[in-house]
Amino acid sequence: MSTPMRAKFVVTSVDRTVDHAGNVCAERVKFNAVSKSGGYPEDGSDEDNTFAKWSPQANCEIYINNPALHGKYAPGQKFYVDFTPAEA
Repeated sequence: MSTPMRAKFVVTSVDRTVDHAGNVCAERVKFNAVSKSGGYPEDGSDEDNTFAKWSPQANCEIYINNPALHGKYAPGQKFYVDFTPAEA
């Protein structure tokens, strides 16, 4: 049996595919686990520190074809991602 897990991701890039008329057809959004190159405060006051400590490396790419979601994600935005077991 799997246990639910929460991760914290940051958008690292958004690549858009456009048609001949310049309309966005799809977006590829890349996410990485939160991290900080300069280190975190010793007192643990930065929430990203907790996520980076226990999930130091992760990445995800999502291809979005839904026009209602185009332009909704931008580099630097952070998101919680919940992993909950799904029934087979």
